[in-house]
Amino acid sequence: MKKTTSSAVKHPVKTKNSLPVSQRKVFGKKLNQLRKEGLVPANVFGPKFKSQSVSVKYYDLVGVYKTAKGTGIVYLQLDKEEIPVLVKNIQLHPVSDKILHVDFRKVDLQEKITTAVPVKTVGTSSAVTQLGGVLLLQADRLTVEALPQDIPQAIEVNISQITEIGQEVTVANIGKSNQYVIKDDGKKVVVSVIAHKEESTVAETTAATPEVITTKEEEAAAETAVTPAAAETKKPATPEAKKPAPEKTEKPK
Repeated sequence: MKKTTSSAVKHPVKTKNSLPVSQRKVFGKKLNQLRKEGLVPANVFGPKFKSQSVSVKYYDLVGVYKTAKGTGIVYLQLDKEEIPVLVKNIQLHPVSDKILHVDFRKVDLQEKITTAVPVKTVGTSSAVTQLGGVLLLQADRLTVEALPQDIPQAIEVNISQITEIGQEVTVANIGKSNQYVIKDDGKKVVVSVIAHKEESTVAETTAATPEVITTKEEEAAAETAVTPAAAETKKPATPEAKKPAPEKTEKPK
């Protein structure tokens, strides 16, 4: 497959995400009451950090997560302390999809970390719109190493550079950034365009006759076999069995 050329990476301006939280002393089955009050139980953990149990207002969490996702720094406001974290895990209700629990990973803003970042395609490929190709996203996430505040929300791949069927974008083709490093193998294919395979829509009017394979024993048996009608003609006549006469019973006088 033909490969595309790399392009420059643009970094969107990030906003500071602050989220007030409170110390939590409720655990186990009592958490259901906490949720009824519009709060979400959460844990804060990280290296060189003593884990803490906290709670956060449901709609405050939803609003911040829409902006930060899993890659943006969230600054937890706990008492008078500000704790930089990443949203690492969100537990959802299996039916309603409401948030039941969240884990925050405390990070050191001066130390690089490794995390997965989603891939986002931008632009339009003429190989798809004009040549009828099919766009395949073969890697929806890539591993990135960066300072926590430099982690991109998504790695954008411009598919307008794909102009031919069979062309692909690998990790090595993605423009380099001075803020983060993609740790995946450079040969890893991220996006490609393949030919569209059309299924036959013409209905078959005749059915193929299946080939019958028989053994010699089966052929010999077939030669001596007779049809049901022939069997009736060859069947020797047998006297009809006489039915016993019904017994006579006398009527009472």
